[in-house]
Amino acid sequence: MPTARTWNWQQKDWPEFRYNSAKLEALEAEFLRQSGVFMGAIRHVGEDDKQQLCVELISNEALNTSEIEGEILNRDSLQSSIRRNFGLTTDNRKIPPAEQGIARMMVELYRQFDTPLTDELLFHCHQMLMNGRRDLKNIGRYRTDEHPMQVVSGPIHEPKVHFEAPPSKAVPKEMKRFVQWFSRTAPGGKSPLPILTRTGIAHLYFVCIHPFEDGNGRIGRAIAEKAISEGLGQSTLLAMSQTINRGRKTYYEMLESSNKDNEITDWLIYFARTVLAAQAQAQSMVDFIIAKTKFYERLRGQFNERQDKAIARMMREGPDGFKGGLSAEKYITITGASRATATRDLQDLVEKKALIRTGSLKSTRYHLNITAQR
Repeated sequence: MPTARTWNWQQKDWPEFRYNSAKLEALEAEFLRQSGVFMGAIRHVGEDDKQQLCVELISNEALNTSEIEGEILNRDSLQSSIRRNFGLTTDNRKIPPAEQGIARMMVELYRQFDTPLTDELLFHCHQMLMNGRRDLKNIGRYRTDEHPMQVVSGPIHEPKVHFEAPPSKAVPKEMKRFVQWFSRTAPGGKSPLPILTRTGIAHLYFVCIHPFEDGNGRIGRAIAEKAISEGLGQSTLLAMSQTINRGRKTYYEMLESSNKDNEITDWLIYFARTVLAAQAQAQSMVDFIIAKTKFYERLRGQFNERQDKAIARMMREGPDGFKGGLSAEKYITITGASRATATRDLQDLVEKKALIRTGSLKSTRYHLNITAQR
């Protein structure tokens, strides 16, 4: 009896992905336009702020790409490790292995975006990502287990199989073909593809092979960012994993609906829109940094020590600010001020147009007034 061809890699046309390129043209054009806007905006950011933006975006990506897989990392340890990898000043805290590993991987890929993709580079990434793990048989090499590599959910006695990857014995051949495809479709390659098209295929293609015992999603998303950087010819800052994590259910649904057939137009449209949303999120952070600089220029020397501390704490929350705004209670917690002092400080900040007040009584909240500078 012939084997049922359930998964895309079992079908005769694998890995010849099919898609309607006309449906991607407008998305590709919008991405290039927004890339130009982003590059123009970043030129107005000072070097110190540019370094901080880089640390913030890479740490956000590391946190979110790990959270997608159910691993929660420590933000402060992660940022400290990223700063060390960039050679920036930081504290002397002891960094846990997981934070050390992913920080090093993401910084190396950012700094060396144009390094050719090879088995050796992927093994190196896997070693960094699995730093400190003692429960895996294969670290820094492709999986060798004879049991099927499956993505499952549900109870052990009745699991739902969302995907089954090619058997381990087929992985070296599949990865050789993937690496050759990645090189061939790069800018300057024999068959270059538009940036978003290549990025979307690269991510789906890699995770369908699922070559490692663990870490495939994180490395697959890193490969997608590498493809974007290669396409633009420079290291790129995006909030891709942050954007995916916000719509994690849709991400997994799209992966599952795209692993049974090699016609992937819907997947490519979804992934292109995800990249555009990630690009917009990164742009909002650049806009915020520019606005923050103007905010401090306008109000330099007008804050007391408590106000300075509270404003700096609010700024660290980025464009979204404190969820629900700053309350008097939160101001007291941040500064250690008495309630009467907190009330005077906050009123003063409103009068100076540093903060905007909303609500009343116990519902009173304060928000940064950075739009006045734009």
